[in-house]
Amino acid sequence: MKKIIVIAFIIISFQLHAQQFIPIWPNGKKPNFNGVIVQDSITNRVWKVGTPGFYAFIVQPEENSGTAVLICPGGGYERLAYLQSGVSLAKWYNSHGISAFVLNYRLPNQPDLVNRKIVPLQDAQRAMKVIRTHAAEWNIQTDKIGVMGISAGGHLASWLSESQEDVSVIKDALDTVSYHPNFMVLLSPVISLGKYTHLGSRNNLLGADTTKAEIEKYSNELHVNPKVPPTFIVHAYNDPAVNVRNSLMLYNALVENNVNASLHIFPQGGHGIRLYDNPGSTELWTNLLEAWLKEMNFFTPVPFK
Repeated sequence: MKKIIVIAFIIISFQLHAQQFIPIWPNGKKPNFNGVIVQDSITNRVWKVGTPGFYAFIVQPEENSGTAVLICPGGGYERLAYLQSGVSLAKWYNSHGISAFVLNYRLPNQPDLVNRKIVPLQDAQRAMKVIRTHAAEWNIQTDKIGVMGISAGGHLASWLSESQEDVSVIKDALDTVSYHPNFMVLLSPVISLGKYTHLGSRNNLLGADTTKAEIEKYSNELHVNPKVPPTFIVHAYNDPAVNVRNSLMLYNALVENNVNASLHIFPQGGHGIRLYDNPGSTELWTNLLEAWLKEMNFFTPVPFK
């Protein structure tokens, strides 16, 4: 069994490195940088990000639906599980004609930062701007660019969707490009940094500053507004790592703000809901996501030729 896992990891790693990696910041203009040099550290997880950017999984024109999604991998703001919660999902989107971009965002525990708390948001905002800027080149419709977040990546995705302050401005041509996603997909998301938080995510993002004011500032259920895009949420009732109440609190806030949201809580799946081979009814989540994207007119399949 171990041999099979190792071989699969080698194959996926080879495929990943064959993908085009696109840095999101121009040389010398990466914000929130204190001068300490950090080398990219990538094994089966990303541990340090020296060059923020994304791996581009762009669908060929004849199969391209015009829809795209920026994927924010999870990892508790300590690391990025870019294979399981990045590459595999990108391949699923590609199989449906949807281009996908797996974000390598800087982690708050890195030593090269001035302000640890805002760095994931800076990278996510800039990534959305880069995708929109290249929309024509990549056959993407600018009003059909979504964001997906898994676990702590769900905190980042919902933060991006709610944010009303542009923290990615660096006085270049992309400053005027919108960073707001057109739809949001969340899988087992960290949302709150309060009572029901994932402690690892909170501690890695906020460090020692866990005052009530800071916890509320970065608890996304408290900052939902009517401009948040339509949202699709999946969670498992028996998730031992991220309490299902995170999704419930966000859903309630979305409804209060008249945001069209779809919530699916399954009995099983824990914190490891996958694309395939899920227990019981959890196996249906990708079918539901595909149907929702079609229903909301974010995705129109390309006819088979």
